[in-house]
Amino acid sequence: MRILIINKFLYPNGGSETYIFKIGKQFIKMGHEVQYFGMNHAKRIVGNRIDSYTSDMDFHSGKLQRLLYPFKIIYSVEARKKLRAVLCDFQPEAVHLNNFNFQLTPSILYEIRRYQNRTGRKIAVIYTAHDSQLVCPNHLMQRYTTSKLCTECIGGSPWNCTRHRCIHGSFIKSFLGSAEAWVYRHVKAYSIIDTVICPSFFLKDKLDACPQLQDKTRVMHNFIEKPLKIREKSKPYVLYFGRYSKEKGIETLLEVCRRLQNIPFVFAGNGPMEHEVRTLSNVTDMGFLSGEKLQEIIAGASFSVFPSECNENCPFSVMESLAYGTPVVGAAIGGVPELIKNRENGVLFESGNAEQMEEMIRSLWDDEKTLKKMTENCKKTKFDQVEEYCEKVLKCYQSTYLKE
Repeated sequence: MRILIINKFLYPNGGSETYIFKIGKQFIKMGHEVQYFGMNHAKRIVGNRIDSYTSDMDFHSGKLQRLLYPFKIIYSVEARKKLRAVLCDFQPEAVHLNNFNFQLTPSILYEIRRYQNRTGRKIAVIYTAHDSQLVCPNHLMQRYTTSKLCTECIGGSPWNCTRHRCIHGSFIKSFLGSAEAWVYRHVKAYSIIDTVICPSFFLKDKLDACPQLQDKTRVMHNFIEKPLKIREKSKPYVLYFGRYSKEKGIETLLEVCRRLQNIPFVFAGNGPMEHEVRTLSNVTDMGFLSGEKLQEIIAGASFSVFPSECNENCPFSVMESLAYGTPVVGAAIGGVPELIKNRENGVLFESGNAEQMEEMIRSLWDDEKTLKKMTENCKKTKFDQVEEYCEKVLKCYQSTYLKE
């Protein structure tokens, strides 16, 4: 098949980018033709045959061009024009949407529909929901100023985002987010999507609140890298790996670390709270790790901690920990309880509750018998690898493309 993958960033920037690069590479291995559409950037590593991309939009720059952003993030004439050229040249049989709001805007959906109507060619339009963007204007389901979890816009008015200033605490940004959500709900832009791949039942439940997406959502947990051969654990330690930021629960976890001075913690990651991480005597900061080095750190831990305080979708860190034979003490939030079977391959605690987290870590650290049993259960955990995952995605493409 000819597959066009759309994502606003076409360079390594986060989880959605890792996802599109890996599935694209795998589809090519399977004999399919793959091209990409998104923003141009000096670090771009994938693209399309005619080099047609939108101009880069940096919301953090101080350039005068930013004055036009309020208009461009709601509707992009440029994105439609550039995508039109790619569609006409490549003539894809499947378009796989990922993160497109704000920089590319949902206006690209109208260009896909226009192309289908003009040419009479059917295109399978698949969307992987990396977050709740289609139903929550700030995509986090969390108020920025108070960190309170919130779903008021889901099934309700998107203007709640403005009322609570959910996007970076800014009235203007929140207003624009609300406006975009209201416009595209009103014109039913998302109805063109044939299938929505949801990495968790939790996210599926949220997206099902959108009438345009009902009966189109399908749960497919994320894929992971093939794990190294699991080794016996040597020096015991408790691991946290991920972003060092407040919404990930680092502030609460550090408070717990201070109380558990007899337990050695290893942190692997980076972020705005790096200084705070490095101030504790019982915490060893390994910095950002990837590949085999990260796998070895995960597999060598007695157990890991996932303390997030925002609604997680299907976190790779929990999946990787379990797949590499390491139990998880995790916050019962978002899609996390779908992965951690309480008292089987880990334990759950109330998100943001330092006392519960402390008790779970202390009791598991001191209970060698239970920890050994959980470790054995983790070794039985199976997640799709990219080959299996892409076979399932391909069936989504084909079933839609061949549908009368």
